[in-house]
Amino acid sequence: MSQLRTIQDEGLPVWMPRLARQGGPRFLQIADALQAAVADGSLKPGDRLPPQRQLAARLDVDLTTVTRAYDEARRRQLLEGRGARGTYVAAPKVELTATLDLSMNTPPPPDGVDFEDMLKQGLSQVLMRADNELLMTYHLGGGSDSDRQAGATWLEPMFGQLDPAQVVVCPGAQAAIAALILALTEPGDVILAEPTTYPGLRAAATQLGRRIVAVEADRHGMLPAMLEEACRQHKPRLVYLNPTLQNPTAITMPERRRRELAGIAKRCDVRIVEDDPYWLLADAPPPPIATFAPEQVVYISTLSKCLTPGLRVAFVLLRDPRERERFLVALRSFALMAAPLSAALATQWILDGSAEGLLAGVRKEARLRHRMARDILAGRYSGLGDGLHVWLELPAYWSSAQLARAADSEGIAVTPAEAFASGGESVNAVRISLGSIKDRARLRAGLQRLSHLLARRPESFSAAVV
Repeated sequence: MSQLRTIQDEGLPVWMPRLARQGGPRFLQIADALQAAVADGSLKPGDRLPPQRQLAARLDVDLTTVTRAYDEARRRQLLEGRGARGTYVAAPKVELTATLDLSMNTPPPPDGVDFEDMLKQGLSQVLMRADNELLMTYHLGGGSDSDRQAGATWLEPMFGQLDPAQVVVCPGAQAAIAALILALTEPGDVILAEPTTYPGLRAAATQLGRRIVAVEADRHGMLPAMLEEACRQHKPRLVYLNPTLQNPTAITMPERRRRELAGIAKRCDVRIVEDDPYWLLADAPPPPIATFAPEQVVYISTLSKCLTPGLRVAFVLLRDPRERERFLVALRSFALMAAPLSAALATQWILDGSAEGLLAGVRKEARLRHRMARDILAGRYSGLGDGLHVWLELPAYWSSAQLARAADSEGIAVTPAEAFASGGESVNAVRISLGSIKDRARLRAGLQRLSHLLARRPESFSAAVV
C-alpha cells in the first residue's frame, strides 16, 4: 500500500498519496490510499482534501484520474462535497436504528447491477439528447411523445403493439388510482374490491368521499358470482383488482377467472381498474384482464415495484379518448404531471434496454430471496417463489396485531393483515416484504428472528411509561 504524507500549502494541510508504478489503476490507488488514511487516522472527519487539479498536478496524472478517484471515494462514503468550500473527509455513517424492515414492498437491489453507474449513464444520455428546457417545464398531455412511446414499449409483453396515444404517463400508481377515482366516480359512489386489498385504494377512496365494499374472494381471487351480485346491489362505478401476485396475498388470478370477471364487467357496464405492478416479476402470468375487455378495463403498470421507487413513473392504458381527457383533468388537480426528468430517465432506460436488464436482475434477486424465506420459514411459507412479498398466515395462538407488536419489540417491522382490510373480518396473517433490506445477510437474520418468534407463544407486552 502506498504511503501518505501531509504537506503545507497556503496554510492548509494537504493530503498526498504515493503511487506505485505496478500498483494497478491509478484512480483506485488514490481511492485505496485515502481509505487507508481514514482507517489509520491520518485523515480525520472534517479534513479538507486538495482540489482535484492541484492533486493531479502534484501526482503528474490526468485530472480525470483524480476525478474518478474522488468519485470512487464518495461511493465508499469516505468523502463529502461542500460546494465552493471544497471536498472533505466524511463523518462515519452511524446506524441509528437496528430495525429490520420487512414491511415495505420495494424491489430488492439486484446483484451484479451497478445502479450508480446506470443512473449516471442514463442521466448523461438524457442531458445529451434532450432539450434541457423541455426537461424543466410543464408537460400537460400525460407525457411527451417519446415518453408515451416508451410506455407502449413497456406494456408490449402484456398487450403486444399498442398505440402510444392510448398511454398516459403518471407520477406513480397511487396518483393514477386517485385520478381514476376522481374521473370515473362521484362522491358517495361505491367501489368494489377484494376483502384484503392494497391500502392505497382505501386511503384515496376515503379522502375523496367514496365507499369501498368488499366482494368475497377465494384462493383464485374475487368470486364472479359475488361480483355480479354486488354490481346488482350497489350499482358501483369501479371495481379495483390487483390480479397478479396480489398485494398482500401474493395470489395470481388464473386466466379463466380473469375472463369471467371481464365478462361480468361488460354485462354490468362497470369499469375495472386493473392495478398490475408485479406482472413483469411473475413467472408466466396469465394475460391481463384488460386483454379480455379492452373497453371496460383501465390498466396501470408502475416502475416503482419492479425497477426502483425513485422513478415515480407509471403507465396507464386508457383507450377511450374522452375518459383519457377526464383522467388528465383529474390528475392535474393534484399532481399535474410526472416530473419530466424522471420520465425522461425512465424513457431512456426502456428504449436503450437498461430497464430490461435491471428488471431481470430484480427478478433473479427476488427468486433468491423467496428461496431463503421458504427455507427459513419452512411449513409457514406460502409464497409462489416470485414477486416481492410473502403472505404469512399465523398459528392460532398469535393474532396479526400481537405478532406485529412483538416483532417490533425485537427490531423487526412487518405489516399486519388489518392494514389491508377493505371490509369485514381481516385474515390472521402478516405480509413480509423481501426487498426492502438491501443486504441478504441482514434479511436472513430478520427472517430467522421472525421464525423463532413464531415458534414461541405470545407473552404479555406492556408499554413503558416515561
